[in-house]
Amino acid sequence: MFACRQILITQFRNYGAQQFGFSKNVIGIYGKNGCGKTNLLDAIYYLCFTKSSFNRPDTQSVKEGMTGFRIEGRFEKDNEERKLVCILRENNRKFFSVDDEAYQKFSEHIGKFPCVIIAPDDISLITGGGEERRKFLDSLLSQLQHDYLEQLIAYNKVLQQRNSFLKFAAERNSYDKALLEILNKQLIEKGNFIFERRNKFLKNFLPMVLQQYVSIAGNNEILRIDYESQLNNQPFEELLIQNLQRDLYLQRTGIGIHKDDLSIILHQSGFKNIASQGQRKSLLFAFELAAFEELKINKGFTPILLLDDVFEKLDETRMQNLLEYVCMKSESQVFITDTHEERLQQSLLKLGKDFELIGL
Repeated sequence: MFACRQILITQFRNYGAQQFGFSKNVIGIYGKNGCGKTNLLDAIYYLCFTKSSFNRPDTQSVKEGMTGFRIEGRFEKDNEERKLVCILRENNRKFFSVDDEAYQKFSEHIGKFPCVIIAPDDISLITGGGEERRKFLDSLLSQLQHDYLEQLIAYNKVLQQRNSFLKFAAERNSYDKALLEILNKQLIEKGNFIFERRNKFLKNFLPMVLQQYVSIAGNNEILRIDYESQLNNQPFEELLIQNLQRDLYLQRTGIGIHKDDLSIILHQSGFKNIASQGQRKSLLFAFELAAFEELKINKGFTPILLLDDVFEKLDETRMQNLLEYVCMKSESQVFITDTHEERLQQSLLKLGKDFELIGL
């Protein structure tokens, strides 16, 4: 069993100093908007990922008027208690340790304590641009394959170097061909590695997403999801050569795996253009639950699942289908937030599974 059993929060978001204990595997958290429900889930997420689930600097997670924060968690894993600590010091330097052993590189922690968060406000995964879907895919693959994360970090570093090179070349109206060849070679090597891993992974993962969508939506709509990459049709090296003049003009690299996307088609039309609110939410949940299943299969144990404010965004049928799946079939520790205590309690009682409620 993998679970978070205790968390101590100091100067994090709206919390001064507070402690929570979790004895059950289904935990309902209720309270009015702004009371800290999402922040509590994000504190758990921080300990699993070394960063916030929101795309924001660490300094924005410090309680207003304070300097630095501290999050400590006690996790149960492989029948042992593990102590995780994340500290943002007054000088804004971050410290992260497991069982009092500090990491030299935070990337070493990714995937060891897997976690999936489902927040309906993250609908940009479905309606937003390709960057949102790449971020989702990279986050999942980084938890599953550590060498993928290392190559992704290296690719982004070389990409920044190449973009700086292009900008400098445009300012000078000339460039060092030998240096460009070195940068291209490094970018191609790491880009091809990432492309091949994404391609192989998505062949199995995307059918899982479609299966989850049918289960949540309760119908058999004609939905198709495809992996779109410029590398699908032409070698990376040829693309870089063909687009060099355009890259020099724009002063950035316009070709590569940093442009990959997932194409989502419903009834032969773009999904985000014709899908209803319920269909979009169902697909968002389908992606997250497929990620949850993939982590479960890969790790050999269930990740922690964080459901933030899902009651406000799904109809009752979809909600019960979701709760039945995550609370009864998955055997995961599940945290669920809601603004209404009675609604949350009644929904959990219907499941017939032991749970605990925490009011904020």
